[in-house]
Amino acid sequence: MMNRYVVEPNKDASRWIVTLEGVAPDDSYTSKDGAIAAAEELAKANSPSKVVILDDDHNEVEERSY
Repeated sequence: MMNRYVVEPNKDASRWIVTLEGVAPDDSYTSKDGAIAAAEELAKANSPSKVVILDDDHNEVEERSY
């Protein structure tokens, strides 16, 4: 089964979170880049995985496979 990590803003878009398909996030990040880097590390460590990046409006803007 492929893991799917989603990088998305929190409810008020003040921080970025990384979730593993439906699992509550462990950490939040002050920047989108920081959240993407954390998601990439998780995906690489748990290959095969995908990182799905959302914008401020929760629209998918990019998907990366590892």
